[in-house]
Amino acid sequence: MMINRRIILFGLIIVLGLTVLSLGKKLIDNRLSAKDDEIEIIRSDENNIVLTEEEGMRKTVLYFKNSEGYLVPVMRRIPWEEGIARATLNNMIDSAELRELLGPTGLIPIIPAGTEVLGISINDETGICKVDFSENVLNNQSEKEEDSFIKGVVYTLTEFPTIKEVQILVGGKTIPTLKYGSHISKPLVRENINLIGKLEDGRSKVLVYYKGMENEEYEYFVPVTIPTLAPVANVYSALDLLFEGAPLDTGLFSDIPKDVMLHGVEVKDGTAYVDISYDSYVENAEDKTFSDIIKNIGLTLSQFKEIEHVELLIDGEIINSTIPVFANEY
Repeated sequence: MMINRRIILFGLIIVLGLTVLSLGKKLIDNRLSAKDDEIEIIRSDENNIVLTEEEGMRKTVLYFKNSEGYLVPVMRRIPWEEGIARATLNNMIDSAELRELLGPTGLIPIIPAGTEVLGISINDETGICKVDFSENVLNNQSEKEEDSFIKGVVYTLTEFPTIKEVQILVGGKTIPTLKYGSHISKPLVRENINLIGKLEDGRSKVLVYYKGMENEEYEYFVPVTIPTLAPVANVYSALDLLFEGAPLDTGLFSDIPKDVMLHGVEVKDGTAYVDISYDSYVENAEDKTFSDIIKNIGLTLSQFKEIEHVELLIDGEIINSTIPVFANEY
């Protein structure tokens, strides 16, 4: 079944590519002048995302985990202070207060209780951030918890535009591994968040945003890394996996109904043109399902740096839409 599934997926990628070619100038060139209708992708690690809606508060992305162990990015407003990266990590340390605050979301802190951030420094030239934790950071209870801690810290700190890599120190020292064998002797980069499946040599990977839910009060987008058969990660394979839906037994789901089809996608001059079918869409009417479809597409395409805007079409007709700055707000 796995071999057949791979063959089918590879076939779908080829078919999708041919579909895009058939759209040609009819889908793309006729719309290049309609820039006012584009969906702008704003990434959370860009300088213009440092926003203060309330005086003394800063919108900041922090990573927590759900009951299944998936890392979940959450935008929160935290008090602005000198050394905001350190303050951000302090807002991720496990405590009774933080668990109570996160209670309605069902999310859990990733930095062990009692941990202190002893120091943090950022080299503006290299983009390397060195963060020194107290020895309580070694108190993860499993290999999976340890991996969540490392990736959560790295992904959180690299949300800041000046940070590209993260070096984790413990008690002022560089150590080769943590308790369960995770290597931290060298600076770390973003890599394979919420990996589903096994990465093999020669295979590419894409990031797809599915949905998770712990209770009826709060649902959230979850970035998932999925290996593909495509030689290079591309928009076709990413959107194909998104529209296919979350893999079975992951506990995740997709906002895209089964009857919504992807007609084609093309990228030109920094704009991704995505054409879908959506029979029940009603223009100028509030439609949560459609809003969630837009978020899924925009967030998934935001991984491709060459894409600055998304133009969404329904059966070839432009739809005015917006894309959220952050995946989840709380």
